[in-house]
Amino acid sequence: MFGLGGRVALVTGGSRGIGRACCEALAAQGATVVVNYVKGEAAATEVAQSIAAKGGTADVQGFDVSDSKAVDAGVESVVKRHGKLDILVANAGISIDGLLLRLKDDDLDKLWASNVRGAIACARAGSRSMMRARWGRIVFMSSVVAEMGNAGQTAYAATKAALIGAAKSIAREYGSRNVTANVIAPGYIDTDMTAAMTPEQREQLVKIVPLGRTGAAADVAAACVYLVSEEAGYVTGQVLRVNGGMYV
Repeated sequence: MFGLGGRVALVTGGSRGIGRACCEALAAQGATVVVNYVKGEAAATEVAQSIAAKGGTADVQGFDVSDSKAVDAGVESVVKRHGKLDILVANAGISIDGLLLRLKDDDLDKLWASNVRGAIACARAGSRSMMRARWGRIVFMSSVVAEMGNAGQTAYAATKAALIGAAKSIAREYGSRNVTANVIAPGYIDTDMTAAMTPEQREQLVKIVPLGRTGAAADVAAACVYLVSEEAGYVTGQVLRVNGGMYV
């Protein structure tokens, strides 16, 4: 089940954390994976080489998702090299936390450009190939805070919530072309972004997770593999929560 042989997948922000785990999981199921990066070319190349060492197929494509023209050019390059694009995992994003009263317009603009406009630009560019083929999978990487909220993350939560509305609209717009659009909302996952937390902060977070532990990037990647598979062809416009019961 969930075999992806013959499929071409682009994972934005694929050089580390959840993005890397998604790249590795998709490649393990037979997909040709394109690892996107902004500045971490060496890290992205290492991911592609690691996949190749395990018998998979991968290459890299650098572009900044917040730059729509760069997105269009990058996706066009992927399609030229591989002939098509079947799967988009819009994982790239940033986090800038702070209380609402201290929120700077510049930070809000940066969050919106990367987390929302970037994901939509990637979906717009990638969907052209999918519509021609009448088969496609789009996955937006959101967050548990999009639905439950969190003090100090008003702007970040807003951008992640916006992806849910976008995916639901894309699902309705492209359903007739057999293109699905779904959202993954991870909870507390051990990644570079959470590594900066103090032990006390980690302990408090784990207390509100019914499963009593943090998640791994591989947990999110497994959900991603399902949503982009043939078996999930009747699943669209949905939010798949990978949060250990943190929000239900």
